Amino acid sequence: MRATIFYALRRAATARFQQDRLLHHADFRRFWGSTILTSFGSQITQLALPLCAVLLLHASPGEMGVLVALENLPFFLLCLPVGVLLDRARRLPVMMASDIMLATALASVPIAWWLGILSMHWLYAVGFIMGTGAVIGGSAEQIFLTFLVGRDGLVQARAKFGTTDSASRLLGPGLAGVLVQLLGAPFAVLFNVSAFIVSLWNLTHIRAKEPAPQFDDVHPLRAIIDGLRFIWQHPLLRMLAWTAGTWNLLFGAYVASQVLFATRVLGMTPGMLGTAQMLGGIGMLAGSLAMTRLSKRYGSGATILIGLCCTVVAFALVPCIPPMLFGSHAATVFAYGTVVFFLDLGALLFFMPYISLRQRVTPDAMLGRMTSTMRFLTVATSPLGALLAGAIGEHFGVRAALGGVAAGGVLLAAAMVFGTQLRHVKD
Repeated sequence: MRATIFYALRRAATARFQQDRLLHHADFRRFWGSTILTSFGSQITQLALPLCAVLLLHASPGEMGVLVALENLPFFLLCLPVGVLLDRARRLPVMMASDIMLATALASVPIAWWLGILSMHWLYAVGFIMGTGAVIGGSAEQIFLTFLVGRDGLVQARAKFGTTDSASRLLGPGLAGVLVQLLGAPFAVLFNVSAFIVSLWNLTHIRAKEPAPQFDDVHPLRAIIDGLRFIWQHPLLRMLAWTAGTWNLLFGAYVASQVLFATRVLGMTPGMLGTAQMLGGIGMLAGSLAMTRLSKRYGSGATILIGLCCTVVAFALVPCIPPMLFGSHAATVFAYGTVVFFLDLGALLFFMPYISLRQRVTPDAMLGRMTSTMRFLTVATSPLGALLAGAIGEHFGVRAALGGVAAGGVLLAAAMVFGTQLRHVKD
């Protein structure tokens, strides 16, 4: 009986593989493999780097706000010129250079700690470099994926990325918590350094040759203005820009506050925090499984709104968690993990169709400028949210800062559901 079930499952898996054209695409598999490696590594860094600040350097809420702001500042400073660059250059070499830069910056953290010179200013510099890599490499990855799979394959490819991202969110934080407990936060980031090195080696084996960018003698400043004008004159992109920009403002404030809230207010250890964060992986897995079905049934616009409302539920619940829920610290950890579940579920349902939709409505000649301009208009709001949360946390406490995030999220969701036509946008 067991053998029959095993062979039936194997035949089903084989049939699905044969029907999935992306899995036959060798270069897509290599590209997907690189994103899996860096996704797992980033989960470790996202926990280890702020824990370096909070546990080792005793950062204040204001300092955590500055750290998160500097991680997102490159989106404001560099997104627009990077968009022009990516419309005039091949994207694969850009991605490889970004991996080298990020690996070098992260490797400096344990070295500085070992030498006794690690400080908040050092982490500020590393955070800024990490943000720079996200701007350059992240934008290049989005455009290179469109080249690899075509517009018709974007939703399917994003669903696959969502599935593996959910696996990294499920396993990565728990691994990060264990590594921080055993090795210390500075040395835990070395696993992300290794991921970037292997990713770089993998990218060198991609055989697809991007077409040479067309020569464009338009002045870069004029090209930037053209990108801004394109989004402003496109009603859908304009609506998506201000929606994602407001959400990232709130999310920047949440990120600047959540590690301080978990460790100092709720009393969670790195291991507990990592375990609670693992529920986010289950949320991402649920979102990746539901995204394609929701998009086909209700359209991308309604799916984006469903994701937005899920994240707002998380924003509203987190400041309500007490240090001892029902008299149990374990219940508090579980409640925090439930919040992370809703946040990651909603973030995937929000951003995966959002990214695919904006790629589908943009012509090839504008993809680089559109991608980077949209990131400029959206993620660039995060530093303001982080600084604002830091200031509120300094004067009124971290819970009050998270309460402000919750109020802003409810207002945003109400405005988008009842004040726009996004729910009617189909694919």
